[in-house]
Amino acid sequence: MDNVEINSRSEFALWAIQRAQEIVRNEGSALALSARDMDEAGLQQNGAALGKAIADAMLEVFDGLLVE
Repeated sequence: MDNVEINSRSEFALWAIQRAQEIVRNEGSALALSARDMDEAGLQQNGAALGKAIADAMLEVFDGLLVE
C-alpha cells in the first residue's frame, strides 16, 4: 500500500471511495460466488475475508492519524 497525504475532506472522501472499490473488487466477488453456489463454508470464509479487509483499511486510516 502506498502512502497518501490527505489534506482535505474531499481528498479523504476520494481516497475512501477508491479504497472501498478496491476491497469489494478483491474480496466481494468470491463472496458473491459463494452466495450464488449456496456454499455455507465459502460464505463464512469469504465473508470473514471481506470483514478483515474492511477492518484493516479502518486501522490503516487510524494509524495514519497518529502523530509519531
